[in-house]
Amino acid sequence: MQAKETVFADLMQGRTQQFQVPLYQRTYSWSEKQLAQLWNDILEQTELLDSGTSASTHFLGSVVLAPSPQNEATFPRWLVVDGQQRLTTLSLALVAIRDHIAEGESEEAERIDEEYLINKRKHSDEYFRLLPTQADRPQFAAHVRSLPAEQTAGDRVASAYRFFRRKLVEADDEASTKGILRIEQAITSRLTLVVVSAERGDNVHRIFESLNNTGLKLSQADLLRNYLFMRLPTRGERVYETYWLPLQASLTNDELEQLMWLQLVLDGDDRVRRQDLYAAQQKHFEIQETGETRTEAEIEDYIKELHRRSAHFRKMIHPDEESAPTVRGHLRRLRDWQAVVTYPALMLLLDRRARGELDDGETARALSYVESFLVRRTVCRVATNNLNRIFQAVPAQLPRDVPVADGLRQLLSADNRQWPGDEELREKIRSAPFYQYGRPNQRKLVLQRLEESYEHPEPVDFDAAQLTIEHVMPQSPGDEWMQVLKAGAAEGESPEDLHSRLQHTLGNLTLTGVNAELSNHPFERKQGLLHGSHLEMNRRIAATERWGRAEILARADELADRAIRLWPAPLRGVGRAERSRDWSLAHQVLAALPHGTWTSYGDLAAYVGSGAQAVGNHLAKTDGVINAYRVLNADGKVADGFRWAGQDRGDVRARLRADGVDFTALGAADPAQRLTSGDLALVIGADEADEDAGMGEVPRESTEQPAVEMRSARFLRQLAADDTDSTVAAVRELIAGWEGLGGWTGHGAGKAMTSAFLMLGSAGGPGRGIWPMVLYPGSGRGGTAEVVFQHLAKREPFTERRLRAELLDRLNEMEGVSLPHGKLALRPGFRLSVLEDERNRELLLKTLGWFRDRWEESGTA
Repeated sequence: MQAKETVFADLMQGRTQQFQVPLYQRTYSWSEKQLAQLWNDILEQTELLDSGTSASTHFLGSVVLAPSPQNEATFPRWLVVDGQQRLTTLSLALVAIRDHIAEGESEEAERIDEEYLINKRKHSDEYFRLLPTQADRPQFAAHVRSLPAEQTAGDRVASAYRFFRRKLVEADDEASTKGILRIEQAITSRLTLVVVSAERGDNVHRIFESLNNTGLKLSQADLLRNYLFMRLPTRGERVYETYWLPLQASLTNDELEQLMWLQLVLDGDDRVRRQDLYAAQQKHFEIQETGETRTEAEIEDYIKELHRRSAHFRKMIHPDEESAPTVRGHLRRLRDWQAVVTYPALMLLLDRRARGELDDGETARALSYVESFLVRRTVCRVATNNLNRIFQAVPAQLPRDVPVADGLRQLLSADNRQWPGDEELREKIRSAPFYQYGRPNQRKLVLQRLEESYEHPEPVDFDAAQLTIEHVMPQSPGDEWMQVLKAGAAEGESPEDLHSRLQHTLGNLTLTGVNAELSNHPFERKQGLLHGSHLEMNRRIAATERWGRAEILARADELADRAIRLWPAPLRGVGRAERSRDWSLAHQVLAALPHGTWTSYGDLAAYVGSGAQAVGNHLAKTDGVINAYRVLNADGKVADGFRWAGQDRGDVRARLRADGVDFTALGAADPAQRLTSGDLALVIGADEADEDAGMGEVPRESTEQPAVEMRSARFLRQLAADDTDSTVAAVRELIAGWEGLGGWTGHGAGKAMTSAFLMLGSAGGPGRGIWPMVLYPGSGRGGTAEVVFQHLAKREPFTERRLRAELLDRLNEMEGVSLPHGKLALRPGFRLSVLEDERNRELLLKTLGWFRDRWEESGTA
């Protein structure tokens, strides 16, 4: 190979030629961030040209070329083995310059065309100086041929072209056409490239592999595909048509990569990481005991096996393709659980069934163990961080001396697998805050499966029903509920602590399609609605006379009986390690308490699924628990008889003040700085999966569906049901003011209760923009504005704590709003009723304008 330094003009000018991007290259993928960096480099070189400075040019990178099989003496063609992103970007920049000056300088536009972009006397694909890969070719060709813009929108090629057109318009404000042509000169003569040219006999696939074997530029599947067909010089075309093309058509690139990884795992490699797929599979093909490489026949066999197993993989991701009803039911639930970690076990079971080692019944029984393993661990709040390792080890560790289903149950019951038994499951159903652990879809699936266990003669169509999880005893109980709780509270336990302990347990949760109607109402009113439900579990709740501690625990016991029958227990005596009462979760969340916050015994107990007294006893007796002294009584007072566990550390209130906790005139910790059980779940990210839960897409709404109530109208209707007319009018004014600032309002996709997101950025989904706060209708106590600091901490520029703190301080200028700095990583809120004050509305809109300006200045917009 030969290497030389050159510039774009020397590479592209001078003769009719073509640079072809091979099919195995990935499509054009430069983002605006990379384009912006290149543009800055171009402008810097333009300024140097204007000043007459002979300073160094800018090194752009390398381009690797190899002679194309279609090469002709009169029409040289080159394969772009590496560097296609750079060549495509520079070509699009020149297309943009050509179009920018076309009207006033048509001769210069034609010159750019003929020198860099086209082969004037060629036709069809030969017309283009650069020929991108097939996926990018129509868009690129449309731009080079100056076809209408609507035919070229919607991909990275079109986005790059629009970027350069926009930047040229900005530059043209201060530059003449001569200045624009200076930009062209900078692109073509000041950005240097190192061009590496291969000879005709060089192996292009090897060059490609050596340049991309880190997997950074191409996916692992792309690299492996290139490698496989490099090794099939005589069989490649037939194998591609017979096996690879159908395989590629049935799976996405990501799914194909996952299948390739699973093939390695099924072959016994229980340690390979997916990001190491290419290197591991290459080693598998090339290193054998004999030292010889695999033959073409063996490579073909691998692809045939991949093709065969793709049918199993599709059943895992599309369970409706499974013909056996019992197997299909388990696969559906595992798909809905989003149990990707179980794929090695699922693939093994379907593969063994295809080989005749087990029938449909045994396959369903084995899948029930996988389902039980996941559900029981979730209900019992077992950490999920080792699930990948557990399931990846299944193919290599499955016992061979017992039937497959029995072997899988034995393996999952083994030491350190932490598959909870019946006693632990029953205890956690009674006490653990089920609603605050796991993903929303998983919690709903558990309740759905429990409902199905009643075997109603007319079962609910859960796919069609729009059901949500309802707290029978509400999260914001009124006076009537508090009276019931007071009657059921244990000695020394307040109604508030009892509510905090029981509200999120499984015994208090159900499914309903009328969540908004049930809301915060007394049990007597809920009874009527639940009695008319088609769900058996709701009719049983409605049949009780009251709903307090005794009823919740009785229902928990009933659900535990059903759960034990639904989800099989692990085997005993397999060496499974028994766990003592797990206080690690309490220790973790206490260690993570933000500066300037405190929590109560009841809040901590509700979060870890224990009792306030048990929490107090544990903290009093356990030395070394970080921030244990920041756990106070519910009223914010230090517990009577408080003593340091271990060494005396002095006045506890002085320590609290040093940690930023403020005290009221009555000597109680500031209630605004208290972290509830819900806040604690956010502190260590246990509820991260819920950040956008219920939002779904948040589009700008169309008015073309008069038969369906708009989410915006539903939001205002729900707000009006719980707030005064003045508050509703103030919220309307706030939303109008926000949209006047250039923002827009999206509404949450909750089936029952909706919400309003104050959005900046692209319409569509929350992940595509940024939002400072969410407005929620009330549930008995008035609507709230939730300031989403937890979300902002992950979005530029508000990853800077300084900016979040300034936002908080600005919000606190409103009368009646006091958000503590300790909640700068959480989601604190204030009542929407404060917006009835005109000055508060003005202050809030001023703050939102400041928020918009900071976001736009950051360049993130």
